Amino acid sequence: MGATFIFCADPLRPRRTDPHFADEARAARALDRPVALIDHDALVSGDATAAVARVPEGSGAAWYRGWMLTAGQYGALYGALAARGVRLLTAPADYRRAHELPGWYAVFRAATPHSVRLPGAPGTLPDGPGLAAAAGALGGGPAVVKDHVKSRKHEWHEACFVPDLTDTRRLASVVARFVELQGDSLVGGVVLREFEDFDPTVGEARVWWVDGEPALLTAHPDTPALRPEPELGFVGPLVAALGCRFVTTDLALRRDGAWRVVEVGDGQVSDLPKGAAAGHLVDCLATAATGRAPRALRRPESRREG
Repeated sequence: MGATFIFCADPLRPRRTDPHFADEARAARALDRPVALIDHDALVSGDATAAVARVPEGSGAAWYRGWMLTAGQYGALYGALAARGVRLLTAPADYRRAHELPGWYAVFRAATPHSVRLPGAPGTLPDGPGLAAAAGALGGGPAVVKDHVKSRKHEWHEACFVPDLTDTRRLASVVARFVELQGDSLVGGVVLREFEDFDPTVGEARVWWVDGEPALLTAHPDTPALRPEPELGFVGPLVAALGCRFVTTDLALRRDGAWRVVEVGDGQVSDLPKGAAAGHLVDCLATAATGRAPRALRRPESRREG
């Protein structure tokens, strides 16, 4: 059997797919795969049962492709769907492992910037000694501030980048602003990541992995005009070791010529850049749901045509 594809509904027209995922929904229908919609607003407000009310009962195996969810919200979605006879192919524990840095960092440690975590609740600042100890563990130099899922890179100097970790006043200021701006959305606490100098002219590549195999290579949504094509040999064994069925890895080229893993994510909530091969991704997921081997890697169209 294949899989149902579950998308977020358009908040203004709940019987239609959210426009952001419309290309993928069309691709699923073109493959004769069932499409169902959930109410994302109801889910994040805590009513998972109402959120899945339009999903047909007994739909069997399913992939979710929609807006980002916390691990708790995903768990609620998984449970509400299970009660209707629908089984998401990514279990809640696997979602958390791919979605949050503590779940994937140990596996990818040699391939990603050195990181130190300071657990904390939303709105809670790390204490001074703890922050100093975390900075010391990174050995000084520049760093990036984030939580278990997100950074504030669009507020780079204000709430993301610390030029020198030995400048404790500056570090405390950036961390405080980051925690303030994240508000209730802060996940897990504060993370300090060693800054690595990536080449901005190359851009990041997003690799979509299905059952441990690379299925699709795209640009990163933040730099859609840049489509690097990194070698993936060093990443594949790490993805396999993580053991999650559908994940993404964002790769960037360090100025010394080394490709590095900037971020890992659950593929169900990773953003597919506009114009990317949605049909190929959906086909790979539909194929994987049947237990067959994934399709061959699809590279960026602009390079293929060149």
